[in-house]
Amino acid sequence: MHPVTDHHLTTVVFDLGAVLIDWDPRYVYRDLFPGDEAGMEAFLADVTSSTWNHQMDAGKPWADAIAELVASHPERRDLIEAYWSRWPDMLRGEIPGTVEVLRELREAGFTLYALTNWSAETFPVARERFAFLGWFGGIVVSGEEGLAKPDPALYRILLERYALDASTALFVDDRTENVTAAEGVGMTGVVFRSPEALRSDLVQRGLLAPA
Repeated sequence: MHPVTDHHLTTVVFDLGAVLIDWDPRYVYRDLFPGDEAGMEAFLADVTSSTWNHQMDAGKPWADAIAELVASHPERRDLIEAYWSRWPDMLRGEIPGTVEVLRELREAGFTLYALTNWSAETFPVARERFAFLGWFGGIVVSGEEGLAKPDPALYRILLERYALDASTALFVDDRTENVTAAEGVGMTGVVFRSPEALRSDLVQRGLLAPA
């Protein structure tokens, strides 16, 4: 069991992608690489890489990023442009188990916030699609701030904007480096593995009641 001191936690901050929202470019690129899983994975790793995508999370305009990548890989123009034109198709839906945990926390009276690495240009698609985003007291979107996790400055924006006490906040993210950064600014961190594991952890900490 976790120590009783975890009962001082009053706020839970969620990452969105891969925690509450199922986003994956493979939902688009499997159609564009029919029967060629290896080719798709190579394209996503070497061309539209996570490093490249991170630029938009940190505020780079999509038009600039697409143009620069096409200039470097002109033979892949159509595939690269699909990353923008078909971006909404990369959103499969909510992750039901985690949304249910979010609902339980809301009903238990915790204050809820989100801190997400997401392009300012594409986040409106998610806002329109997912009603549960309205449950948060505030959402800090990296692309709107011009910097992205795990930059500690982004966490401080959240804490200062909403007058949050880091020592009373639990942060949930699927990336270890992002959780480590949250802990570095004084928050309690949890690495998201699955909705079931998250709920179990919250029960152990005394934030939720056993099922």
